[in-house]
Amino acid sequence: MSLYGKRQRLVKPLRSRKVRVALATVIAAYAAEYGLGASEEIVMTLVSVGVALILGIAHEDAGKKQLGGSNR
Repeated sequence: MSLYGKRQRLVKPLRSRKVRVALATVIAAYAAEYGLGASEEIVMTLVSVGVALILGIAHEDAGKKQLGGSNR
């Protein structure tokens, strides 16, 4: 596999909103836990918001499939 093919394989999942939210959530949680000295409640809030966003995006995507992809 060429270098371009390997790069595309790594970058392609980043097109998904769910993957981007998951990465941002993990990075924020690690930063809060190890870098910012935040409390446990802050870390749990960050993770909870990330999970809620991912579930909301999944719900929205499921609704689009039921409507046949139209924006109503």
